Formats: sequence, structure tokens, C-alpha cells
Amino acid sequence: MTTAFLFPGQGGYDGRALAQAAQDYPQVKEVLAEIDVVTREQWSRSLSEILLADPVPEITQLLADGAWVSQLAIYAASLAAHRVLDAHGVRPDVLSGHSLGEIGALVAAGLFSVADGARVVAKRVAAIEDLGLGPGRMIALTTGVDRAEKVIAALADESVAVAAANHPNQTVLSGSRQAIVRLLGICRHLDIGAVELKASFPFHSPTLASATPAFAAFVAGLDRGTLAVPVYSPITREYYQGGPEIAEQLAAHFVEPVHFEAAVRHLHERGSDRFVEVGGDDKLSKFVRKIVPGVTTHATLSLQADALALAGTVAALGTAAAPDAVALGTAVGGVLAPGADRETFAAFWAEAGAELTALIGARLAEFTGRSAPTAPAAPRPTAEPAPAPRSSAPESVPVSSPAAVSAPVDRTPDKDTIATELRAQYAAALEYPEEVFADEVRLEAELGVDSVKQVELLTRAYQHFGLPQRDEEFRLSDYDTMAKIVELVHGTLRERTARVG
Repeated sequence: MTTAFLFPGQGGYDGRALAQAAQDYPQVKEVLAEIDVVTREQWSRSLSEILLADPVPEITQLLADGAWVSQLAIYAASLAAHRVLDAHGVRPDVLSGHSLGEIGALVAAGLFSVADGARVVAKRVAAIEDLGLGPGRMIALTTGVDRAEKVIAALADESVAVAAANHPNQTVLSGSRQAIVRLLGICRHLDIGAVELKASFPFHSPTLASATPAFAAFVAGLDRGTLAVPVYSPITREYYQGGPEIAEQLAAHFVEPVHFEAAVRHLHERGSDRFVEVGGDDKLSKFVRKIVPGVTTHATLSLQADALALAGTVAALGTAAAPDAVALGTAVGGVLAPGADRETFAAFWAEAGAELTALIGARLAEFTGRSAPTAPAAPRPTAEPAPAPRSSAPESVPVSSPAAVSAPVDRTPDKDTIATELRAQYAAALEYPEEVFADEVRLEAELGVDSVKQVELLTRAYQHFGLPQRDEEFRLSDYDTMAKIVELVHGTLRERTARVG
């Protein structure tokens, strides 16, 4: 089994997961400190102070703070996750990045230092800002690239282009704000789902062509190391060689599309059957499972039921003794013993961690020797790759769950926790980025989620939180936004807790 590390691009960021990792693993703050040198040079601000503030900011807030903040946040999360994996003996056979993620992949492979990689990201932002173009947008369509290109042809606007072919049922387009607004109208008419991405610029668009010379000149002037691990580019569809041509290759990112689906198929055909998403969120992992079903995927800086995925990935793939047993112990404790306080589990792990690690290794060897499926059980249920067709279902519908439900919990989760988990569920089911499920966005009117699909998703939410079958009927139209659904689930949980208490 060979391992491919995937570095995410636009939207690949989870602020809460990064903050948790910074508490559990010292490597996270080490990477942030290296990037702080660059941000203080250029903006007189510390990126780590921004990202680890209380409350923890998420990607939408970082976008509002400045394009450089969100772009360097994504870059920093990937390099921090990679540093942790490397420290615990998790090593790749090949690296690949999605758009911005290619810079992180090249740094992880040794071509640039962490600081110079941050300077490349900063120059990427500055080169686009210097163009003085009007605002642009990026949108994800729930259709393949062939149909997406037909939509572009119908629009007849040269500013719009395919930015990324992510998997058979998702294509990202990039273009001017005015053209994208018109394109959204065409998609509604054709019943194609379309969601705007959280991106600073219309990346991978012909409108950015004039930004490439200055950027290429900057990259050409940087010191380069040697690639210690192969890096495959979904943009050039070739392996990087690490020579002076790298400047022009990275500059091509401004205008050339990301062939992510083709890249995953290429890596899989050449032996990669385990993919580790190195960075925030777990979108690329979901894409991989749609492209080559049955492969093993692992996330890092994402939260699954409030547990950091990085801990499980380290436990499953790590081959070297952890250099900081307390850090690993507290991280693993969040998964294995969520009821124990961090100090107690850290002390326990310091005493018994080596024994447990050896036992896990022996059991894992026994497990892999059997003819068992290689793909792990999904942490959350997934659904169809696209929203169900619109239907004429009545507005008054019962929401029910199976007779067997989870046992009641001892306390009611807060609204933020409920909102985070519901957004993750809805995003997985509808293949939309989690950030589109803002509190007041209307599910049907703005996102095209029909009433049948809403009932299905709400039923799954009840199952997830262990809520019993509802006896009364209710009007679906009363719960047409995420904020209202969160309020419904939170209120129902409080009522159940009060009855149990």
C-alpha cells in the first residue's frame, strides 16, 4: 500500500481544528512562528495571533480581514499538519496539491522553506491585487466538466472558464462577478446546482494572465532545495522536476485549470491506494472516495464529533515513536476517552502509551493480514452526490427516525456545536462547501434543496443527535434556514434532557 498526501486549496481550512491541534502538538506553533516572520515583514501582523485568537475565526472572517490572511491560513494549516505527521513517522510516497495546495506540497517535499513558501503565497495575492480588476467569483456546479463547458458556451463570456474538475459531479467555474451572476441564472433554468465558493479572487481564469510575469520573476529569484519526495501537479499533469522551470509552472496556476479528478486517477493507477488530506477540512477526502471508491482516506485538521481527525490518523499510520508523548496522548484521549480530562489522560498515556501503541501495531498487522475491506467505516453517513429532483411534497410533513435511536446524552450540546455538526452533515449530503450553509441562507430558495431532501436531512439530524420520533406534524417552511434548524434541534434536545432529568 502506497500513500499519497493531498494538500487542499481554496476553502480548505477549519479554524477550530487548527486551534485544537495547536494545543495538542507543538509542531503547529513552530510552523506558525516561521510564517509569522513573513507576515510581520510584510504586514506588521502575526498570523498566529490572528488564527489562534479567542474566539477562533473561521474562513469567512479571515476573508474579510484581507486576502493574504485567508490564503496564508490555508497554507499554514497544511504545513502544520504535515509537520505533525512527519514528526510521528507518517511519510508519503508522493505529494499532490489542489491549486494553492501545490505550494504547500512543494514546501513539504523540500523545494522551498516554509518562510519562502509563505512569500510565494503572499506574492500570489499581491500580483492579482496589483491588476486592479473588478471583483470576481468562483462557483461549484453539481455537474461534470463536459456539461459545465456547454453552460459556459451558452453564456458566451470570455471571462468565465473551468477552474477545477474535482470529481464526476462537481466542476468549479471562475469569472467576473457580472458574468457569474448571469451564469447562475442559466444554471437555475437547467436545474444545475451552483454554490459560490469562499475565495478571494477568480483563480484559474484567463482574466489573470497579466499577473503571471511579475509572479514568475519573483519565484525565479528564490533559493531552491531538492525534491525529496515526488510531487505531481493536477494543473500541468506532470511531476515537478524542481529546476528553474518551476517559476513558469507556478505562474501558470493563475490561468490553467485544476484537473483533480484526473490526478487522483493517475496516482491510483500508479499504486496509491491510501490518501491523506494534509490540512484543513476533509473535502479532498470526499472527492477521492467519489473518484476511486474503496480506497482508504484519512483527514487531519478536521473535527469529527468534536474529535481531531489528526489524532486518529497519527495512531493509524504512525510508525515512529512520538517525540512528545503527552501531546499525542492528549490528542488520542479526545477520541478514545472523551470523558477524561486532558491532564489525567496525559499522565495515563505517559505510563501506558508505549504498551498500547505496540498492541495497536500488533492488532493492525493481524487485521491487514485478513481479507478485510481496506476502507474504514465513514465517520458520518453520506448521501447521494447531488440534491434530489424537486417534488411537489406537501409542506406539512412528519419528521421521524427509526425506532432504534441513540441513548440520551447527559447534557445538551451548545448551539455552535450543533450548527457545526449539522453543516458538516448537510455539506456531505449535498456536496456543497460547509460555509454556504450560513445561518440565514434559505435552503430551497437560495440553495435549491427541495422539500423531500430537506425532510431526509432533518431526519438524519434527529438520528445523529439521538432524538426520538416526533409525534406531531410540523410545517417544513418554518425551518427553511440553518439557523432555524439549529434552534429546532437545540430546543428538542433541551426538552428531552429536561424530561430525562
